[in-house]
Amino acid sequence: MAGRVYAITGAYGVLGSAVATAAAAQGTRLALIDFAAAPAGPLPAGALLLGGVDLTDPASAKAALDSAADKLGGVDGLINIAGGFRWETLEGGDPDSWPALYRMNVLTAANASRAAIPHLRKSAAGRIVNIGANGAMKAAMGMGAYAASKAGVHKLTEALAEELKGDGITVNAVLPSIIDTPTNRADMPDADPSAWVTPEDLAAVILFLASEAARAVTGALVPVTGRV
Repeated sequence: MAGRVYAITGAYGVLGSAVATAAAAQGTRLALIDFAAAPAGPLPAGALLLGGVDLTDPASAKAALDSAADKLGGVDGLINIAGGFRWETLEGGDPDSWPALYRMNVLTAANASRAAIPHLRKSAAGRIVNIGANGAMKAAMGMGAYAASKAGVHKLTEALAEELKGDGITVNAVLPSIIDTPTNRADMPDADPSAWVTPEDLAAVILFLASEAARAVTGALVPVTGRV
């Protein structure tokens, strides 16, 4: 993967920073894109930081990906990590949660992918990796809006894989269960986090799908569930 250029959305978060760190260790060049204006913690030295980007806006997504390609000499892969989560029952929840999660999870991935495609076509091995959810395969109580949005990511992945397979661009998604993050530990203090998926383990699967070694894999929805 050395020398390849990857754009990572949601790069300032826990999973995004884990993927960025793992990718940098393999010699990649990185454009790290996030809605936040500045990272909360350390990110790989030398990465191009593009903060304050609203990926729900197609023009903002295009400007960010074009800037990444211009400053780094192209884009070989896009890793769509930007997204959001809410747990709410339908009866007691906010009606805006449904369109809000659609915007955060589906539109961000769709807009970033659309913006990246012209650049990926110029790569010898273009890659898109999305973040779906194992919980979207069968939604639990309170997971309706989130699961519906992540199911949209799954179908976007499959449709885009078919659209781009003639261009040599693969499109896949990972489907994690519960990711071991400080937020999830705080929200579920009685759970056993040793059964969850660590950001580093999930990053390893993401980077395999983003690598040249995964050239025969496209349209796959890959469960990464730990022992949940």
